[in-house]
Amino acid sequence: MSELGNEYTDDFIRNILTSVRTIALVGASPNEARPSHSVMRFLLAKGYKVIPVNPGQAGKQILGQTVYAHLADIPGPVDMVDVFRNSLAVPGLVDEVLALKALPQVIWMQLGVQHEEAARRAEAAGISVVMNRCPAIEYPRLGMKPS
Repeated sequence: MSELGNEYTDDFIRNILTSVRTIALVGASPNEARPSHSVMRFLLAKGYKVIPVNPGQAGKQILGQTVYAHLADIPGPVDMVDVFRNSLAVPGLVDEVLALKALPQVIWMQLGVQHEEAARRAEAAGISVVMNRCPAIEYPRLGMKPS
């Protein structure tokens, strides 16, 4: 489960980043100037399997990875959903997540992305939630090494 508010212990964040292996990156962009692109590159370099999700790019590739239109289109389960979308899009995204056959362990909302009610719904389903944080910042801050 999540920590209260947006205060997360280092152990909570570290446990997430060491336990997940497959990440669906929602809002992935082929534009190298976009934060989602650089975070995807960072996560791939650290050994994570990153699956880009972006309806406008579906069927194309970003950083050598096939892009899917929706979470439900991904063949197989994911451990974490990393959200590069506006906070207002989060409730609909949580609906998508909760409709999956295999629920992810984590929904991670990027810097500036928060939605308390949607987070509570995800947590009620047993999904840990991180809001307003970036794994590409947290990983080096915690002194983590690629696995």
